[in-house]
Amino acid sequence: MPDPVVDLRSDTVTRPTRAMRAAMFEAEVGDDVYGEDPTVNRLQERVAHLLGKEKGLFFPSGTMCNQVAIATHTRPGQEIICDRDCHVFNYERAGASHLGGVQLHPLDGRHGVLSAQQVRSAVRPIELHEPPTGLILLENTHNRGGGTVYPQDVIEQIAAVAGAAGIPMHLDGARLLNASVAGSHSPATLAAPFDSVYFCLSKGLGCPAGSVLAGKADFIAQATRLRKAFGGGMRQVGFLAAAGLYALDHHIERLADDHRRARQLAVHLKDLNAFDVELDAVHTNIVMVDVHADCTAAAVAADLTAHGVRVSVFGPRRLRLVTHLDIDDAGVERTVAVFKRLYG
Repeated sequence: MPDPVVDLRSDTVTRPTRAMRAAMFEAEVGDDVYGEDPTVNRLQERVAHLLGKEKGLFFPSGTMCNQVAIATHTRPGQEIICDRDCHVFNYERAGASHLGGVQLHPLDGRHGVLSAQQVRSAVRPIELHEPPTGLILLENTHNRGGGTVYPQDVIEQIAAVAGAAGIPMHLDGARLLNASVAGSHSPATLAAPFDSVYFCLSKGLGCPAGSVLAGKADFIAQATRLRKAFGGGMRQVGFLAAAGLYALDHHIERLADDHRRARQLAVHLKDLNAFDVELDAVHTNIVMVDVHADCTAAAVAADLTAHGVRVSVFGPRRLRLVTHLDIDDAGVERTVAVFKRLYG
C-alpha cells in the first residue's frame, strides 16, 4: 500500500472523527428556521457563553457570517476599514460591495496586524464627498499573515479609537480558538472589544461545516433576518450542530498539538537553503514558506504533490502549510523528509 497523502493545504480538509460521526448520528433535530432545533439552540447558547455575548447564530459558513455581520452593522454607501490581506478583502468574492453596498478601505498591516494610529488616520471625516466609516473589521488569527495572533493590547487600542468615533467593530475569528490556545486570553476576553464575532467549526475544530456568529440580542435578531435573505436558513441542521458541540468538548485543547507541529515544520524548513520561514511569525497552525530556489511556488507544490505531500500556493514565491486534526507527528516527519529529499 502506498503511504497516505499528507494534506497540509488547509485545516478545512479535516474529516469528522468516528466519535464525532456518532454524535451527529444521535443528534436530536428540529426545524431551525422556526427556531425549533434543540441541538442548534444548545450550540448557539454554548458559543455565546464562550464568547461572552448575549446570543449566537449558526451559519453554514464563515464567509456568510462575515457578510451578514457587515450588512447588519452598515448601510449602503459606507466604508469598512480592514487589513489589505484580510479574508473579507481577498476571498469573499467582493461580497461586501455586491451584497452590502459598501466599499472596503484596506490598510497595510504587518502580518495582518494594524496599529491604532493607522485606524485613526483612516476614519473618514464627516464630509460631503467621502464615504462615512461604518465598520472596523479585524481578523484573529490572521490567515495570510501566517496564523498571526493579534496582540490584545493593540485590539483594545483600536477599540478605543472605534468607541470615540462611534464605529462598531467586527472580528473575523475563523481561527479565534487557535489564538486563545496559543496565548493567555480566554475566547471571551479576545471577543470583548468587538460588537460581533464569529469562529469556524470546520477548521481546527474538525467539523464538516458550520460557523457561529455572536453579539447582542438585537444584532442577532437582525442577523437572523439577513441570514434568511442570504439563503442561510437551514432546517434539520442539528446533525451539524452536534458535531460543533462535540468539537467544543473534545477538540479545543488539542489545537496546541497543531501549533507544536507547525513550529516543528517551520524550524526544519528554515534550515533548507531553498526556502525561508519567518519563525517569529509562526504563532499557531499556519506556516508561510518563501521559495528561494530557482523555481516557482507552483513548481515546488507540484513536486511535493508527486511525492505525497499537498500544500497551498499563496503567491509566485510563497507556500502555505497548515497543520490540523488529521496531521500527526508521522505526517510532519514525512513532510520534512520529502522536503529534504527534494531540496536538501
